Amino acid sequence: MVDGAHPSQPELYDLQHADAERGDVPFYVERAREADGPTLELACGTGRVHLELLRAGVDVDGVDVDPDSLDRLRAKARAAGLSPSVRESDMRDPTVDRTYGLVVCPFNAIQHATTLADLRATLAGAHGALSPGGRFVFDVFVPRFDVIRETYGEWREESVEYDGREYRVRSRTRVTDHAEQLFTVETELRTAAGETVRREAHEIAMLPRRLVRLLADGSPFASASVAGGFDGRPLGADDRTQVWTLEKAE
Repeated sequence: MVDGAHPSQPELYDLQHADAERGDVPFYVERAREADGPTLELACGTGRVHLELLRAGVDVDGVDVDPDSLDRLRAKARAAGLSPSVRESDMRDPTVDRTYGLVVCPFNAIQHATTLADLRATLAGAHGALSPGGRFVFDVFVPRFDVIRETYGEWREESVEYDGREYRVRSRTRVTDHAEQLFTVETELRTAAGETVRREAHEIAMLPRRLVRLLADGSPFASASVAGGFDGRPLGADDRTQVWTLEKAE
């Protein structure tokens, strides 16, 4: 049973990813500083990237489909003396009041679009939000068979602390549709006594380079390129992250 005494789902997300060192935050801050116009973040969530954009002085708006995550972002922003401009909206059709020099979708978030129709809509939505010459930048993981073979299906546990109490977080990733290349991430939050107080599951699509290339080539964007990490190197066979840049025609 979940109640207010235990971490909410957005709070649990922050606890799990508080120490995430992916190298993506400086990358997205730099892309935003280079952009010719304001930035829009799709699926801004609880603000892991968004708050750093604000701290860097970036003119940025954000959208997310989850109101609880946005409330968490706003609370963290208030505590830091920041004033976010975020709203509840779907990344497939973002509701915006202006156009942008840059649209970003960090940390595999576009993989929550699990159908081809949803992926095409997300690209079209980003394209529509951009000014001529603007860029859509996002990252997705490389579906590595060695990682799938060695880690998928196995429960992993870690300890987290919330409000002076210790919890155990169990999570596992498993392929749920081999034909469509979909997998599900399951998370359970347990008290020190072993009581399960939260259970979450969400489905994500695997996006190999060839599929993203086909989607980009069929989108309204004029060009697309991919790097093998946040340092800009070409995508290689051993890389774990794809960083895509899609550019709108002038």
